[in-house]
Amino acid sequence: MTSLQLLGFGPGGWGALLLLGALITLAVTATALAIGAVLGALVASMKLSRNLPLAAIGHAYTTVFRGVPELLIIYLIYFGGSSAVTAIGQALGYEGFLGLPSFLAGALAVGIISGAYQAEVYRGAYLAIAPGELEAALAVGMSRRLRLRRIVMPQVIRFAIPGLGNVWQLSLKDSALISVTGLAELMRTSQVAAGSTRQYFLFYIVGGSLYLILTSLSDRIFRRAERQADRSQSAAMIGRG
Repeated sequence: MTSLQLLGFGPGGWGALLLLGALITLAVTATALAIGAVLGALVASMKLSRNLPLAAIGHAYTTVFRGVPELLIIYLIYFGGSSAVTAIGQALGYEGFLGLPSFLAGALAVGIISGAYQAEVYRGAYLAIAPGELEAALAVGMSRRLRLRRIVMPQVIRFAIPGLGNVWQLSLKDSALISVTGLAELMRTSQVAAGSTRQYFLFYIVGGSLYLILTSLSDRIFRRAERQADRSQSAAMIGRG
């Protein structure tokens, strides 16, 4: 078969499977980013807390999950999680091995890693807020919830968007490591196609090109969101004036 036939959507072509793998990659990354957003916001709050034990836990989380290799974390979540699920199943009377779903394990592992980086993004975004704005809000008697909704959250989101764009790109590339769990995402599909056809160079180049397309489109989306946030902030400043 020619290269065009191998990459096509007809019989024997891998085009549909490669596109499906790219969609699964996006789904894993989006799920991981959502998990990381929750963890990151929680850990950032802990690191900003005046409670020393909470701050220490937050620092430990970011230190460990930014310092340990991503592949090791994926192995720990996938195999450790499968062992835990199997033990629970056996305790309930089920015999046999119960594996953790590859998608869930991958999204959770990348999400935990993403959470460590997002925590630093949110913490930096909060510290970038002008102290005078918070002091003025206190002076006029704003409640904590109102300060959070009108001052803190809008500015944290605005300052965090560039950093979140970088975290998204990192998570998108980390998702390739999930191929070790057998999930048919883009990297795994490229590996299977290359091994089945012996066209290693062709399919790894195509796989890399698809990753490059995904990262380039993502970068444009985050840049547009950043410009929109800046315009919204400028409009709000004019409205206050």
